[in-house]
Formats: sequence, C-alpha cells, structure tokens
Amino acid sequence: MSQLKKIIIALVVLVLVGVGITAYQLYKTIKSPNVNIPKTEDQFFYIRTGASFDDVKQQLMDEGYIINENTFTWVAEKKKYIQNIKPGRYRLEDGMSNNELVNLLRSGRQVPVQVTFNTIRTLHELAGKVSSQLEVDSLSLDSALTDKELMEHYGFDDATFISMFIPNTYEFYWNTNGKEFIERMAQEFKRFWTDERIRKAKEIGLSQSEVATLASIVQQETFRADEMPKVAGLYLNRLERGMKLQADPTVKYAVGDPSLKRIYFKHLKVESPYNTYVVTGLPPGPIAVPERTALDAVLNAVDHNYYYMCAKPDYSGYHEFARTLAQHNRNRAKYIQFLRREGVR
Repeated sequence: MSQLKKIIIALVVLVLVGVGITAYQLYKTIKSPNVNIPKTEDQFFYIRTGASFDDVKQQLMDEGYIINENTFTWVAEKKKYIQNIKPGRYRLEDGMSNNELVNLLRSGRQVPVQVTFNTIRTLHELAGKVSSQLEVDSLSLDSALTDKELMEHYGFDDATFISMFIPNTYEFYWNTNGKEFIERMAQEFKRFWTDERIRKAKEIGLSQSEVATLASIVQQETFRADEMPKVAGLYLNRLERGMKLQADPTVKYAVGDPSLKRIYFKHLKVESPYNTYVVTGLPPGPIAVPERTALDAVLNAVDHNYYYMCAKPDYSGYHEFARTLAQHNRNRAKYIQFLRREGVR
C-alpha cells in the first residue's frame, strides 16, 4: 500500500472518529438526562405570565432543576423555545433530557390546579383565598370582584354579586387571570342553577339571589346540615307572614363583628339594611358566600308551623323551635341561664 493511500485512510478514520464524537456529544446534549429533582421537593415548575427565556432559565438554575445550563440553552435555541415562552404550572420529572424539558415547556401542557373555596364571608376574602392558589394576585382579583361594570355584565349589583360564587373545588390553569376566574364562576353558577332548582325557587317566591341571601343566613344560624331545611322553613314562614326575620347573624354583619358571642339590645338597634331586627324582609344581599348545602336547604325547606328559634342550652349546635312567642321566650330564658352558667358575657 502506497504512502498516499495510508495517509488518506488515516484522514478518513480521523474524520469518522470526529464525526462520531460530534454526534455522540450532540446526542448527549439533546437526549441525556439534565433534570434533577430531589424526591423531597415539589415537582411542579411555575412560569409566570410575561416571563422571558432568561427568567425561565435563571429560575430553573436557582431551583436546582437543571444540571447543565449551556446544553439546555443550546437545545432551547434550536427548538425556538426562546421566542415561545408559555406561562403555567408544569410537572417536571427527574432525569428528563433537555429535549423532553423543552418540548414540555414549549407545548404549554401544564397541570391544572384544584382550587377550593368555602366558608367565605366577603368577596375580599374570596380574592385572598383564590389568589393563594393561582398566579393572580389578591389586589388585581379584588379589583375585578369589585368592578361594578363587570357585576352588571353578569346581572348583579354590589350587594348580590357574591351570590354568583358557588363554593366547591374547581379545576383551573394556574395562570388564570381575574376576569377568566369570574367568567368561569359565572358558568358554574348557571350549571348549578338547573331548571329544577329554578322551579323550586319560583315555588317559594324567591329569585336566585334571594335564595342565596336566605341561604347565607341559614348557614350562619346553624352549622348542622340536617337542621338547615328546618331553619329555612322558619324564615320562609316569617317572610310569608310579613314578620321581621330577626336573624342574629344579620346583626353581627351589620355591626361588622362576626365574632360576637352575645347579641345585646344596643346591637339590635343598629341602623343597617342588613339588620333584620330593623328592616322587614331579606337584606339586600348575602351576608356570606352560601354553601351548596345551604342553598339546597332553602330550596328544599321543611314545611312546618314554627316562627321562632333559639339555640339549645348545650353545645350541640342545634336549636329549639317554637310556634308562639311565649314558648320562644321560655326557650330563650333557658339559653340565657346556660350562658351565664358557662360564664359567657
């Protein structure tokens, strides 16, 4: 074999080796594991709305998710992810390659959040509860929830808007904004108010917002779900007869102190459209966000002849019901004695 052939063969071999090494390095860059997630850590990675590629890369590095920053950047550039950032909540897996990571983030395949809210008294509280579970901050959500034009768009005013929010657990994308949240709640409100529920509301002579208002009172009167329909029936009886509801929870709302343990005569005289010891009929709107059980309790209220109720002289949470004021006063006297024995002032 001539010297020239040997040189050519050697050069070919070197080129092949070089190509092989390059191909191997390229494979490692694209396919080798580059994501590290300790088992003790949350595997969700959150990208905020408006984030740049540098923001995403720095966050991945700061949280210790990627091993090699340069190889991740190279793959991101080649796959044009740098110009295609999508906010959201993404589930990362330990050992993911750069290719898998970029494909996931570029696709926008985020994992939804289970958002739960209940036992909420005000829209301000609702904003705080929801914003703790989604990207939207409480101030911007609070602003949307108090937007009068938005309320009117959905057919409510500032007193009744709270009745549109039905407590439950809902699935949202983490980057849902305030208006998107409210629109979803409007859809859930319509879904809750089936033809059957609307029919029942008409039968008792109440609008949907009025059902929510009465339900919020019932819910504050008793935490016993099995007693709610009976309490609802009592208030419906008083409404039908034109009697003041005289519901203590409305007094607490009017006073602005839901923690009041005892209602005194001075509280009963507080001038407020929500004080049902002063006004006749229902308040302008709910005094809290009523739970589904309370709403259905009003729609399925027990038909009876009771007009008065007083807490039982124990800690059961149940009530004594009475048809006459004289009977009610006897029940009330027993309860007051119980409070004094317990040292409640």
